[in-house]
Amino acid sequence: MTYPQHTFAVAPMMDWTDRHCRFLHRLLTKQSLLYTEMVVADAVIHGDRDRLLGFDPVEHPVALQIGGSDPDKLAEAARIGADFGYDEINLNCGCPSDRVQSGTFGACLMQTPEVVAKGVAEMRSAVSIPVTVKCRIGVDDQDPEEALDSLASAVLDAGADALWVHARKAWLQGLSPKENRDIPPLDYDRVYRLKQKFPHVFIGINGGVQDLNQAAEHLRHVDGVMMGRAAYHNAAQLADVDRLIYGEELAPVDWADVRDAMMEHAARHMAAGGRLVHVTRHMIGLFQGVPGARRFRQILSERSSQRGAGPEVIAEAFAAMDGLDSRLAA
Repeated sequence: MTYPQHTFAVAPMMDWTDRHCRFLHRLLTKQSLLYTEMVVADAVIHGDRDRLLGFDPVEHPVALQIGGSDPDKLAEAARIGADFGYDEINLNCGCPSDRVQSGTFGACLMQTPEVVAKGVAEMRSAVSIPVTVKCRIGVDDQDPEEALDSLASAVLDAGADALWVHARKAWLQGLSPKENRDIPPLDYDRVYRLKQKFPHVFIGINGGVQDLNQAAEHLRHVDGVMMGRAAYHNAAQLADVDRLIYGEELAPVDWADVRDAMMEHAARHMAAGGRLVHVTRHMIGLFQGVPGARRFRQILSERSSQRGAGPEVIAEAFAAMDGLDSRLAA
């Protein structure tokens, strides 16, 4: 199976990359690979699948990230995800939270490459879509040279189609999940060396990527680049991904179309019993640094939770950005 080359992806982020976030991001970039939040294998198997796994067809290509360590459960969860229509199944070997440590998965798996390999092999045999792994360069006192090579060799031998590497260690003791995103130093060169060792395998990089210029620089050394918090907090830059990363000559994003699509999406969500804020909370950082953005954020933040608030709040917020694009006046 050939994994797509020079992929740009929006990282899986707990509490952030839900279906509403992904819907917004897909309006801005047609080519980027989008990821779900991590879903624990047991939840996939036993939980409310429509709530946990449901997504809008417009989100394709979209990958399901699974957490777990039991090979049989991982295989079953992967099979369920494939049946739901996901384009990829990704195994989380990088999350350092206490919850995943207690379940012996996430970043803990960096310490047991053989366990990860068994899981990948079972997932690979269960589905025909790509099975990938997202990991760190190591955990705690591990030597990143040995730890990353060991994990990579194990999962690639087991049939993984790609490896996405967050270019930081994870400290399982002494640092919170938030601190683990900032304090351990980035080591991009370590990921570049991994690519040199495995020239015929897709290696993607993640961690600290702030803008598309940095993304393009990484793509000189590896096959894919994954942007996390910067894509969420400054989502408007995703509107340039298809042109700058994929070389497509496209018309600029029509922000009036984005406005209307998000209003329609919010209306559908509310008709199904959801709340407006479930949708609008992902739009707060859409226009970071653009004139009118402060008022845009204020309207969404203050109005979306008010009783009786509906999709018209989105129109009101966009009206504050009138100078962004003349088409907003349409």
